[in-house]
Amino acid sequence: MRQLVGFAVALLSLPLLFWLQQEVAVEWNEANAYKEQVEMTIELSEPEVTIPMALYDRNGQLFAEEYAEWRDPLPLAEIPLFAKQLFLESEDKGFYEHRGYDVAAIARAFAVNVNSEGLSQGASTITQQVVRMRFLSPEKTYERKFKEILYAAELEKQSTKDEILEMYMNEMYFGNQVYGIGAAATYYFSKPLAQLNEAETAFLAAIPNNPSLYDPLKHFDRTKKRQERLLQVLLKSEVLTSEETKVAQLAPIQLKVKQKNSQFPAYHTYVLDELKQLISEKEGFTEQLRAAKDEEAKLVIQRALSVRIATVVNSGVRIDTALNPAKQKRVETNISSRLAGSGVQSGAAIIDNKTRELISVYGGFGYRKTDFNRSFQAVRQPGSAIKPLLVYAPYLESGSYTENSLIDGSAICIGNFCPENFGGYSYGVSTVKKAFSRSYNTTAVRVLHRVGIEEAFAYLTPFGFKYVTEKDHQYTAALGGFEKGMTPYELANAYTSFIDGTFNPTRAIRSVKDRQGKILYEWEDKRTEVWSRKTTTAIRSMLRETVETGTAQGVHSTTSYVGAKTGTTSNYKDLWVAGMDSRYTAAVWMGYDRPQTLQRESEQKKHLQLFSDAIQD
Repeated sequence: MRQLVGFAVALLSLPLLFWLQQEVAVEWNEANAYKEQVEMTIELSEPEVTIPMALYDRNGQLFAEEYAEWRDPLPLAEIPLFAKQLFLESEDKGFYEHRGYDVAAIARAFAVNVNSEGLSQGASTITQQVVRMRFLSPEKTYERKFKEILYAAELEKQSTKDEILEMYMNEMYFGNQVYGIGAAATYYFSKPLAQLNEAETAFLAAIPNNPSLYDPLKHFDRTKKRQERLLQVLLKSEVLTSEETKVAQLAPIQLKVKQKNSQFPAYHTYVLDELKQLISEKEGFTEQLRAAKDEEAKLVIQRALSVRIATVVNSGVRIDTALNPAKQKRVETNISSRLAGSGVQSGAAIIDNKTRELISVYGGFGYRKTDFNRSFQAVRQPGSAIKPLLVYAPYLESGSYTENSLIDGSAICIGNFCPENFGGYSYGVSTVKKAFSRSYNTTAVRVLHRVGIEEAFAYLTPFGFKYVTEKDHQYTAALGGFEKGMTPYELANAYTSFIDGTFNPTRAIRSVKDRQGKILYEWEDKRTEVWSRKTTTAIRSMLRETVETGTAQGVHSTTSYVGAKTGTTSNYKDLWVAGMDSRYTAAVWMGYDRPQTLQRESEQKKHLQLFSDAIQD
């Protein structure tokens, strides 16, 4: 009977055993899956952080920084021993012994927290804190704490203790968007960590425990008291002697908070735009965009380019530029003083004749970073300022013509287009020089007709005018009548070809380097001849004549040569001057952002004054 009962119980237990086996298998699979998830989550790759980008002028002086978070990562070897001891002794004395978590500390914290109806005491090791900073949320729950322990154990398998400590020292939050002790030193004391004394280092170490509570800019006294407690911890650990502790506690703390360097925002903005062009060119995106079959394909390429640009910008690169800070300051001061209170705006670009580098820009009156930058974003019809490039230089190139050749300036109609001269005047035969300097419209259209529209526009190709299209291939272009137009930067860039007949694109960026000083990007432009010596000499002579007797009378320069060409659009909505002296080539636009007449300013020769300001040293 007993055997029969035992057999029956065993038989009835089979489904239960089968169910238990299934549940164990499920739990085992889930545990392995969770383990694999943890192993896959913990990676040694660097976290996505933004390291400040720095811009330097031609003299090697910092003039602008680009960052949302202030970071200055340091190798562990460059972090002073005292700084490491402060955190090891106060946060995790057993750091070099445990496996990522401290069982005894967890038990103590658990006992306290059970009685406090919540997680009021932590038990996180430095490894766990790194895990929390990199991979987990800061919420205080037992589930998160359990994950933290698992992740910490895995991180210890994949990284050395020194690697983990380096992560910790560089990723701690010190308030005010400052991350890492190296950045904290340069932010709060304006000097490298290695130059801080023990009192200053301990003062910084007081902040991460609670960056809001111990914000030294708001709660200096609280931060100082915590600093003193940390120094007592080092005394008990025999890192410091009683005398050293007392000296450090009494040492005065003088903050010297870093001010974000943001000089010359108009030039800064232009450099960031050129950086995008440079990366696109060097990494093949420009060629891919040219070859793209449709807009959808272009969009995909542009998105990839944007990601790449963000990666470079956030990696802490150094950009060396051609900025002439003294020149930039003078241009901003002088042009702004002439525009003050008028409501009129201006954009300008100034280029060094010797180096062909962009040394100064004017973005607009009252310009602030991220504003509309009129030096390279204001696309306006150029008026007669285009004539030297599109009309007269191609004409001189097309035959044995000179500035003294005779040309008919009488009325002309090509189809329905019948240009008029300023004031409605009619002219007969004159020299090319006179027609050029007095800006006869009828002569310019006749000259363009002789050269041929396609032949003339071909001469603009090397200059890369971004907004000039096939639609602009009309005779109205001889007078600056483009569908969109060009920017001051583009016009000044093209006018550099009249320095000596050669051209290479004007650049602001000299090089882009990583944090170790390795050159990542630099332009490799080659200068090419675009005008013959005969044409260049004639154009320069006619530009000079325009200043001396023509429409640019009023332009002043202290150098031996100055030449310029003016441009005015219909109803005086845009006033232009483009030209050069012995040192600089420049283009200046003057107008309203919402076009309206500038007849009074034209009569007062304000645009000529602005151009003179641009080229003066």
